[in-house]
Amino acid sequence: MLTDLSTSRPGTPATASAAPQRRSHDDAPDTAELFVRLAELEDGTERNAVRDELVTAWLPMAHRIAGRFRDRGESVEDLRQVAALGLVKAIDRFDPARGAFESYAVPTITGEVKRHFRDRMWALRVPRRVQELRNRVRVARRELTQNPGSPEPTVAAVAAHTGLSEEEVSAGLEALESFSTLSLDAELSTDDDGYSLADTLGATDSSYDVVVDREAAKEGLRRLPERERTILYMRFFEDMTQSRIADQLGISQMHVSRLISRSCARVRDEAMGRHTDGHP
Repeated sequence: MLTDLSTSRPGTPATASAAPQRRSHDDAPDTAELFVRLAELEDGTERNAVRDELVTAWLPMAHRIAGRFRDRGESVEDLRQVAALGLVKAIDRFDPARGAFESYAVPTITGEVKRHFRDRMWALRVPRRVQELRNRVRVARRELTQNPGSPEPTVAAVAAHTGLSEEEVSAGLEALESFSTLSLDAELSTDDDGYSLADTLGATDSSYDVVVDREAAKEGLRRLPERERTILYMRFFEDMTQSRIADQLGISQMHVSRLISRSCARVRDEAMGRHTDGHP
Protein backbone atom coordinates (compact mmCIF):
# COMPACT_ATOMS: atom_id res chain seq x y z
CA MET A 1 0.00 0.00 0.00
CA LEU A 2 1.42 3.42 -1.00
CA THR A 3 1.86 6.01 1.75
CA ASP A 4 1.34 9.69 1.02
CA LEU A 5 4.42 11.24 2.64
CA SER A 6 3.10 14.75 2.01
CA THR A 7 0.80 14.30 5.05
CA SER A 8 3.42 12.97 7.49
CA ARG A 9 3.70 14.56 10.92
CA PRO A 10 5.53 17.92 11.15
CA GLY A 11 9.13 17.55 12.11
CA THR A 12 9.49 14.13 10.57
CA PRO A 13 12.03 14.43 7.78
CA ALA A 14 11.20 12.67 4.54
CA THR A 15 14.20 10.95 3.02
CA ALA A 16 14.87 11.05 -0.68
CA SER A 17 14.63 7.29 -0.94
CA ALA A 18 11.16 7.31 0.61
CA ALA A 19 9.75 9.89 -1.83
CA PRO A 20 7.22 8.41 -4.28
CA GLN A 21 8.19 8.24 -7.95
CA ARG A 22 6.60 10.99 -10.02
CA ARG A 23 4.83 9.83 -13.16
CA SER A 24 4.81 11.88 -16.35
CA HIS A 25 1.06 12.45 -16.01
CA ASP A 26 -1.41 12.12 -13.18
CA ASP A 27 -3.71 10.16 -15.49
CA ALA A 28 -1.22 7.31 -16.00
CA PRO A 29 -2.31 4.72 -13.41
CA ASP A 30 -0.29 1.68 -12.45
CA THR A 31 -2.21 -1.13 -14.13
CA ALA A 32 0.63 -3.51 -15.01
CA GLU A 33 -0.87 -6.36 -12.98
CA LEU A 34 -4.27 -5.89 -14.62
CA PHE A 35 -2.73 -6.13 -18.11
CA VAL A 36 -0.89 -9.31 -17.16
CA ARG A 37 -4.13 -10.73 -15.85
CA LEU A 38 -6.02 -9.64 -18.98
CA ALA A 39 -3.49 -11.41 -21.19
CA GLU A 40 -3.94 -14.66 -19.25
CA LEU A 41 -7.75 -14.73 -19.30
CA GLU A 42 -9.88 -16.33 -21.97
CA ASP A 43 -12.81 -14.50 -23.52
CA GLY A 44 -15.66 -14.33 -21.08
CA THR A 45 -17.30 -12.37 -18.29
CA GLU A 46 -14.19 -12.12 -16.11
CA ARG A 47 -12.00 -10.89 -18.94
CA ASN A 48 -14.61 -8.31 -19.94
CA ALA A 49 -14.70 -7.04 -16.36
CA VAL A 50 -10.90 -6.60 -16.26
CA ARG A 51 -11.00 -4.89 -19.66
CA ASP A 52 -13.70 -2.47 -18.47
CA GLU A 53 -11.62 -1.70 -15.37
CA LEU A 54 -8.63 -0.83 -17.56
CA VAL A 55 -10.75 1.38 -19.80
CA THR A 56 -12.09 3.24 -16.77
CA ALA A 57 -8.60 3.69 -15.34
CA TRP A 58 -7.08 5.09 -18.56
CA LEU A 59 -10.07 7.07 -19.82
CA PRO A 60 -8.81 10.38 -18.31
CA MET A 61 -5.64 10.05 -20.39
CA ALA A 62 -7.74 9.50 -23.55
CA HIS A 63 -9.75 12.63 -22.71
CA ARG A 64 -6.55 14.61 -22.24
CA ILE A 65 -5.33 13.58 -25.68
CA ALA A 66 -8.70 14.49 -27.20
CA GLY A 67 -8.39 17.93 -25.63
CA ARG A 68 -5.33 18.64 -27.75
CA PHE A 69 -7.56 18.73 -30.82
CA ARG A 70 -10.19 21.14 -29.54
CA ASP A 71 -11.16 24.21 -31.61
CA ARG A 72 -10.70 22.38 -34.90
CA GLY A 73 -14.32 22.20 -35.94
CA GLU A 74 -15.34 19.15 -33.89
CA SER A 75 -17.04 19.09 -30.49
CA VAL A 76 -14.99 17.98 -27.49
CA GLU A 77 -17.54 15.31 -26.66
CA ASP A 78 -17.20 13.72 -30.10
CA LEU A 79 -13.41 13.89 -29.85
CA ARG A 80 -13.56 12.14 -26.49
CA GLN A 81 -15.64 9.35 -27.97
CA VAL A 82 -13.12 8.87 -30.77
CA ALA A 83 -10.25 8.89 -28.27
CA ALA A 84 -12.10 6.32 -26.13
CA LEU A 85 -12.40 4.08 -29.17
CA GLY A 86 -8.65 4.41 -29.69
CA LEU A 87 -8.11 3.52 -26.05
CA VAL A 88 -10.15 0.33 -26.38
CA LYS A 89 -8.14 -0.65 -29.45
CA ALA A 90 -4.90 0.01 -27.58
CA ILE A 91 -5.99 -2.13 -24.62
CA ASP A 92 -7.03 -5.00 -26.89
CA ARG A 93 -3.77 -4.95 -28.84
CA PHE A 94 -1.30 -4.23 -26.04
CA ASP A 95 1.24 -6.89 -25.08
CA PRO A 96 2.39 -6.30 -21.46
CA ALA A 97 5.71 -7.95 -22.27
CA ARG A 98 6.57 -5.17 -24.72
CA GLY A 99 6.87 -2.30 -22.21
CA ALA A 100 4.74 0.44 -20.65
CA PHE A 101 1.15 0.77 -21.80
CA GLU A 102 1.27 4.57 -21.96
CA SER A 103 4.05 4.47 -24.57
CA TYR A 104 1.83 2.31 -26.75
CA ALA A 105 -1.52 3.94 -26.03
CA VAL A 106 -0.62 7.58 -26.68
CA PRO A 107 0.30 7.18 -30.37
CA THR A 108 -2.56 4.73 -30.89
CA ILE A 109 -5.17 7.12 -29.49
CA THR A 110 -3.62 10.14 -31.22
CA GLY A 111 -3.63 8.29 -34.52
CA GLU A 112 -7.30 7.39 -34.09
CA VAL A 113 -8.24 11.05 -33.52
CA LYS A 114 -6.17 12.20 -36.50
CA ARG A 115 -7.77 9.53 -38.66
CA HIS A 116 -11.17 10.83 -37.59
CA PHE A 117 -10.28 14.31 -38.84
CA ARG A 118 -8.81 12.93 -42.05
CA ASP A 119 -11.76 10.70 -42.91
CA ARG A 120 -14.76 12.48 -41.42
CA MET A 121 -14.12 16.17 -40.99
CA TRP A 122 -13.10 17.37 -44.45
CA ALA A 123 -15.98 19.17 -46.09
CA LEU A 124 -14.34 18.52 -49.46
CA ARG A 125 -12.59 15.22 -49.93
CA VAL A 126 -8.94 15.74 -50.92
CA PRO A 127 -6.14 13.20 -51.42
CA ARG A 128 -4.14 12.21 -48.37
CA ARG A 129 -0.94 13.73 -49.79
CA VAL A 130 -2.69 17.09 -50.12
CA GLN A 131 -3.89 16.79 -46.52
CA GLU A 132 -0.28 16.21 -45.45
CA LEU A 133 0.81 19.27 -47.44
CA ARG A 134 -1.89 21.24 -45.66
CA ASN A 135 -0.55 20.22 -42.27
CA ARG A 136 3.04 21.11 -43.17
CA VAL A 137 1.97 24.48 -44.56
CA ARG A 138 -0.19 25.21 -41.51
CA VAL A 139 2.66 24.45 -39.11
CA ALA A 140 5.12 26.49 -41.19
CA ARG A 141 2.83 29.53 -41.24
CA ARG A 142 2.43 29.30 -37.47
CA GLU A 143 6.18 29.07 -36.94
CA LEU A 144 6.90 31.98 -39.29
CA THR A 145 4.37 34.25 -37.56
CA GLN A 146 5.02 33.28 -33.95
CA ASN A 147 6.81 36.57 -33.24
CA PRO A 148 4.46 39.55 -32.65
CA GLY A 149 4.20 41.79 -35.68
CA SER A 150 5.44 39.16 -38.12
CA PRO A 151 3.90 39.63 -41.58
CA GLU A 152 1.91 36.92 -43.29
CA PRO A 153 4.51 34.67 -44.95
CA THR A 154 4.58 34.49 -48.73
CA VAL A 155 4.37 31.27 -50.71
CA ALA A 156 8.10 31.52 -51.39
CA ALA A 157 8.85 31.96 -47.67
CA VAL A 158 6.77 28.92 -46.71
CA ALA A 159 8.42 26.89 -49.47
CA ALA A 160 11.89 27.82 -48.22
CA HIS A 161 10.92 27.01 -44.63
CA THR A 162 9.42 23.60 -45.42
CA GLY A 163 11.59 22.49 -48.33
CA LEU A 164 8.47 22.14 -50.48
CA SER A 165 8.04 23.56 -53.96
CA GLU A 166 5.89 26.66 -54.40
CA GLU A 167 3.37 24.54 -56.29
CA GLU A 168 3.10 22.16 -53.33
CA VAL A 169 2.71 25.08 -50.92
CA SER A 170 -0.09 26.49 -53.10
CA ALA A 171 -1.85 23.12 -53.00
CA GLY A 172 -1.52 23.07 -49.22
CA LEU A 173 -2.94 26.59 -48.94
CA GLU A 174 -5.92 25.61 -51.08
CA ALA A 175 -6.47 22.59 -48.85
CA LEU A 176 -6.61 24.90 -45.83
CA GLU A 177 -9.78 26.35 -47.32
CA SER A 178 -11.24 22.88 -48.00
CA PHE A 179 -11.45 21.81 -44.37
CA SER A 180 -14.71 23.66 -43.91
CA THR A 181 -17.26 25.10 -46.32
CA LEU A 182 -19.48 28.14 -46.35
CA SER A 183 -23.21 27.55 -46.54
CA LEU A 184 -25.04 28.88 -49.60
CA ASP A 185 -27.42 30.53 -47.13
CA ALA A 186 -24.59 32.47 -45.47
CA GLU A 187 -25.30 36.20 -45.34
CA LEU A 188 -22.73 38.25 -47.27
CA SER A 189 -24.21 41.60 -46.29
CA THR A 190 -25.49 42.84 -42.95
CA ASP A 191 -27.55 45.81 -44.22
CA ASP A 192 -31.28 45.83 -44.92
CA ASP A 193 -30.69 44.62 -48.46
CA GLY A 194 -28.64 41.66 -47.26
CA TYR A 195 -28.09 38.82 -49.64
CA SER A 196 -26.77 35.30 -49.34
CA LEU A 197 -24.04 33.49 -51.20
CA ALA A 198 -26.67 31.67 -53.24
CA ASP A 199 -27.92 35.05 -54.55
CA THR A 200 -24.53 35.66 -56.18
CA LEU A 201 -24.57 32.46 -58.22
CA GLY A 202 -25.45 32.72 -61.89
CA ALA A 203 -28.26 30.80 -63.54
CA THR A 204 -27.98 28.58 -66.58
CA ASP A 205 -28.09 30.63 -69.78
CA SER A 206 -29.87 28.82 -72.58
CA SER A 207 -28.09 31.02 -75.13
CA TYR A 208 -24.94 28.98 -74.60
CA ASP A 209 -26.72 25.93 -75.99
CA VAL A 210 -27.66 27.93 -79.08
CA VAL A 211 -24.03 28.93 -79.61
CA VAL A 212 -22.87 25.32 -79.24
CA ASP A 213 -25.51 24.04 -81.66
CA ARG A 214 -24.72 26.76 -84.18
CA GLU A 215 -21.01 25.99 -84.17
CA ALA A 216 -21.71 22.27 -84.44
CA ALA A 217 -23.95 22.79 -87.50
CA LYS A 218 -21.63 25.16 -89.38
CA GLU A 219 -19.49 22.54 -91.05
CA GLY A 220 -22.47 20.46 -92.15
CA LEU A 221 -24.13 23.52 -93.67
CA ARG A 222 -20.99 24.35 -95.66
CA ARG A 223 -21.00 20.89 -97.20
CA LEU A 224 -24.56 21.14 -98.53
CA PRO A 225 -25.12 21.86 -102.22
CA GLU A 226 -25.72 25.53 -102.93
CA ARG A 227 -29.42 25.04 -103.79
CA GLU A 228 -30.11 23.30 -100.47
CA ARG A 229 -28.26 25.99 -98.52
CA THR A 230 -30.37 28.57 -100.32
CA ILE A 231 -33.58 26.75 -99.46
CA LEU A 232 -32.64 26.49 -95.76
CA TYR A 233 -31.71 30.18 -95.70
CA MET A 234 -35.01 31.18 -97.29
CA ARG A 235 -37.00 28.95 -94.92
CA PHE A 236 -35.31 29.62 -91.58
CA PHE A 237 -33.70 33.05 -91.96
CA GLU A 238 -36.12 34.81 -94.27
CA ASP A 239 -39.12 32.95 -92.81
CA MET A 240 -40.53 32.11 -96.27
CA THR A 241 -43.19 29.45 -96.68
CA GLN A 242 -42.47 26.27 -98.61
CA SER A 243 -44.93 27.23 -101.34
CA ARG A 244 -43.24 30.61 -101.85
CA ILE A 245 -39.82 28.95 -102.01
CA ALA A 246 -41.20 26.49 -104.58
CA ASP A 247 -42.51 29.34 -106.72
CA GLN A 248 -39.19 31.18 -106.68
CA LEU A 249 -37.16 28.09 -107.55
CA GLY A 250 -39.65 26.64 -110.01
CA ILE A 251 -40.08 23.32 -108.23
CA SER A 252 -42.95 21.68 -106.39
CA GLN A 253 -43.72 22.37 -102.74
CA MET A 254 -43.36 18.64 -101.97
CA HIS A 255 -39.87 18.69 -103.46
CA VAL A 256 -38.98 21.66 -101.25
CA SER A 257 -40.29 19.79 -98.21
CA ARG A 258 -38.18 16.71 -99.04
CA LEU A 259 -35.04 18.82 -99.60
CA ILE A 260 -35.51 20.64 -96.28
CA SER A 261 -36.05 17.38 -94.36
CA ARG A 262 -33.07 15.67 -96.01
CA SER A 263 -30.75 18.66 -95.53
CA CYS A 264 -31.68 19.08 -91.85
CA ALA A 265 -31.18 15.36 -91.21
CA ARG A 266 -27.75 15.44 -92.87
CA VAL A 267 -26.59 18.49 -90.89
CA ARG A 268 -27.92 16.97 -87.67
CA ASP A 269 -26.12 13.66 -88.27
CA GLU A 270 -22.81 15.40 -88.95
CA ALA A 271 -23.21 17.61 -85.89
CA MET A 272 -23.86 14.55 -83.73
CA GLY A 273 -20.79 12.81 -85.12
CA ARG A 274 -22.58 10.33 -87.35
CA HIS A 275 -21.95 9.76 -91.05
CA THR A 276 -24.65 9.81 -93.69
CA ASP A 277 -24.84 6.87 -96.05
CA GLY A 278 -25.57 8.70 -99.22
CA HIS A 279 -25.39 12.03 -100.96
CA PRO A 280 -28.30 14.32 -101.74
